[in-house]
Amino acid sequence: MADAAMAILTVHYWTDLGAGIAELRRVARRRVVILTWDQERTRDYWFFREYLPEGAALDDARAVPIADLVRLLGGARVEPAPIPHDCTDGFGAAYWRRPEGYLDPVVQAGMSVLAQLDQSVVRPALDRLAADLESGRWHERHRDLLGLEEYDAGYRLLVADL
Repeated sequence: MADAAMAILTVHYWTDLGAGIAELRRVARRRVVILTWDQERTRDYWFFREYLPEGAALDDARAVPIADLVRLLGGARVEPAPIPHDCTDGFGAAYWRRPEGYLDPVVQAGMSVLAQLDQSVVRPALDRLAADLESGRWHERHRDLLGLEEYDAGYRLLVADL
C-alpha cells in the first residue's frame, strides 16, 4: 500500500478503465490523483482546430469523460491544470505559446497524437504550421496568447481522497 496513487495522461489507453481505477483505489491508502484532459475543452485547442483536426477526432474516440472518472473514483475534486508558457514536458498542448516546438522531431516523437496518426495527415499539418510561423500569420492570429503566463487547454487534475 502507498499513501497515494497517481495516473498521468494514461487512462485513455486503459482497456479496462473500471479495473484500473479500482486498482488505484486498492493500492492507495489516502488519495488517488489523475491528470487527464477534458475533451470538450481540448477539442478547441488552436493546434487541433487550425492544423490537425484529425488529432481532435482521435482524442474524441479515446478521451475518458471527466464525469465517468469522478464516478469511478467515488467522487473527486476536479481542478484545472493550466500549462505554464515555458512548460518543458512534451505532452499535447505544452507548446501552446511556442508553436515552433511542434516542428521539432524530438518533440514530435514524444507526442502520442502525432505518433499515432498517419504521417500523410501529420506532415501537411506541420507544413501549414511552419508556413504560418514563417509568414507571421500564426502570431497575428494568436497574439492574445503571447502575453499569457499560463493557459488552460483543458487538462484536469482529479483528486479523490479515500
